Amino acid sequence: ACDCDGNVDSGCGCGEAGPSGCDNACGSTAVEDECGICDGNCSLIDVLYNSDVDIAGFQFDVQPPGNVLGASGGDAEEAGFMVSTSATTVLGFSFSGAVIPAGAGVLTVLQVDGGEACLSDLVLTGEGAVGLDASVEDCLTITYSSPVPGCTDSAACNYDGDADEDDGSCTYAEDNYDCDGNCTVDVDC
Repeated sequence: ACDCDGNVDSGCGCGEAGPSGCDNACGSTAVEDECGICDGNCSLIDVLYNSDVDIAGFQFDVQPPGNVLGASGGDAEEAGFMVSTSATTVLGFSFSGAVIPAGAGVLTVLQVDGGEACLSDLVLTGEGAVGLDASVEDCLTITYSSPVPGCTDSAACNYDGDADEDDGSCTYAEDNYDCDGNCTVDVDC
């Protein structure tokens, strides 16, 4: 009891409200952020992927202003990957040789303190530690499509507009002939 008017000292002074907020301090309005940190500034951010081959490992940097506090969950955790972080780098791989199956989904969930996240300096590997020439789209989506082999020379008879990796298969018309074998000059045919 504090006085005869019914005021009670709940630990913060006579007639004052008791400790409050997630920090249990007098007069506090502190709340837990998305990461469960009392009065923090942490956000949970999904890193997405879309790959037509299995993923055996990944590494990327996270650009400031945010600092990486950790990473967990997603298909990396489901595949048994070990995911390690520093303040700016995330690394994921499997000691057992497991892979994240080809497809699309959440690769991992970053815990970032102090701002947004944007990925850079991506290294993505497939089975057998084969480097994959992947890209980052919209800051948070890792994308990889297998190269399409074929003839990439538009002057060749067998040009393939869908090919993005020249496989040396281009064929060309003989001199004075078109690709169908028709003579293209008035003499020497």
